[in-house]
Amino acid sequence: MEPSSGGGGQAAAAGGGIAVHDFSGQLGEQRVHFHAMRLRDSLFLWVGAAPALASLAVAMCNPRDSVPVSASLLGDPSDPAAVSLARRLARKTKKQIFVSYNLQNTDSSFSLLIENRIKEEMMAFPEKF
Repeated sequence: MEPSSGGGGQAAAAGGGIAVHDFSGQLGEQRVHFHAMRLRDSLFLWVGAAPALASLAVAMCNPRDSVPVSASLLGDPSDPAAVSLARRLARKTKKQIFVSYNLQNTDSSFSLLIENRIKEEMMAFPEKF
């Protein structure tokens, strides 16, 4: 997956379509790629080093609780990386978030690097998220 600016995605999102944004980062020793698809009221975020869809989680805010509701939809339910990231991003964006986390390293300090890279991109390109 090559990083790109997401070309025509911005106009598509403004019209209610899908906006696509790809980016990557060198996190420690690993090159990590990100693929974001902004939908009308939700965001799909793929994180990985190689093409795979090994996990999928969803999270969304709940007006009755400060902790977003979340669930693992695909992959090992005992691995909290995708659910945890989806929950934190849902809290930040107030959107329904789908996360596919496809990295072997699920260490909490590495996950923090992943989250910080996503937040950095959100600050630089808010219209893509």
